[in-house]
Amino acid sequence: MNLRIILLALLISGCSASAKVERAHTNAPFDGERFHNYDPQPERSAWDVWKWRFSSNKKEWPEWIESTPQKIPYERVDGLSATFINHSTFLIQTDGLNILTDPFFSYRASPFTWAGPKRVRDAGVRMEDLPPVDIILISHNHYEHMDKPALEKLHRLFPDAAVYTGLGNVPDVLETGFKNVTEMDWWEEAEFKGLKITFVPARHFSARTLRDRNMTLWGGFVLTGRSGNIYFAGDTAKGSHDKMLADKFGGFELAVIPIGAYEPRWFMQYSHVNPEEAVRIHQEINSKFSIGSHFGTIQLTDEGIDEPIEGLIKAKEAAGLKEAEFIVPEFGATYIVK
Repeated sequence: MNLRIILLALLISGCSASAKVERAHTNAPFDGERFHNYDPQPERSAWDVWKWRFSSNKKEWPEWIESTPQKIPYERVDGLSATFINHSTFLIQTDGLNILTDPFFSYRASPFTWAGPKRVRDAGVRMEDLPPVDIILISHNHYEHMDKPALEKLHRLFPDAAVYTGLGNVPDVLETGFKNVTEMDWWEEAEFKGLKITFVPARHFSARTLRDRNMTLWGGFVLTGRSGNIYFAGDTAKGSHDKMLADKFGGFELAVIPIGAYEPRWFMQYSHVNPEEAVRIHQEINSKFSIGSHFGTIQLTDEGIDEPIEGLIKAKEAAGLKEAEFIVPEFGATYIVK
C-alpha cells in the first residue's frame, strides 16, 4: 500500500472539529468553523483519493541524490538575495535582515518518523550553517511547510526570531518554543525593523490531522522594504488573488512561485499550479525576476522529479520569457537580485 496516499487520504477526507479560530470578522472567507478560498473548488472525498491511487501514473523518483550542502556567502545583505535550501525553504536576505521561509529540514513530511513522503536529497544548506535568522515565515500548516521538529531546532539556534503565520497556527508554533509569534489574516500587515510584512491570499487548504481541515488559514507573504516588493507564494493554485496582488502592489522585484506537485491535474488543479500556470502568475503579478519552488525534494504527486524543470522551460518559451526571467534554482545556490 502506498503510504503517501494513505496520509493524503487522512488529510483530504478528514471530518471537521471545533473551530480553532474565533473571530467576528476575517478578510478570508470564514464560516465560523472553516476557512475557504476566494475561488470555489470542489471538496475532495476519500473516493477521489482512491480514484487517484488506482488510476495513478506515478513516475519513479530516485531513491537518493547525493549532494553537497553549500554555504551562505553573506551574513547580511543590504540589497536583495535569495538562497534556495529545498522545497519551499528559502533564505531571503534584504535590508540587512535574514528571512527564512517554510523551513523544512526533516527526513519525512509526515506526523510519523517511519512513514510518509521522504526526502530524496539533503537540504542545500545545513541548518547550523544559516546566518542569524531574524524572521521565519510559515505559509500554512502542511508538514513540509510547518516542520515542527525543524522549528524546535531553529528555536535553539535562533530563539529571538520573529515568526509570522496565518490565523489559527500560533498554538502549533508556540509548541516549538518560539515566543514572538504573530498570526495574520489575509491582507493584514505587520512591521519588523522597517520591513513591512503582508499576509496575502493563496488558493490552497490546510490540515495536519484527521479533524482540522481548513480550520487554520493558509496564504503567502509580501515583504516590502528598501529593495521593493518581494512575493513568497507558499503553496497555491492559480486564482483570482493573482490579479489582486498585481492591483495592490503594482509589481515585484522578486517572486518565489511553486512549480511542482501538480499531477494529476483533475485532482491537483485546485491546490497546486503547474509550470505553465506559474509562468502566468509571474506575468500577471508583474514580477521582474521569479524563482521556482516546491520541487525536487519530496515526492508528493505523480510527476517525475525533472518534469517541473522541463515544464518550466517549455512554458517560458511558449510565453516568450527570457531565460533569466524565471529560473529553476540550484539547491544551495544564492542569487543576487539587486
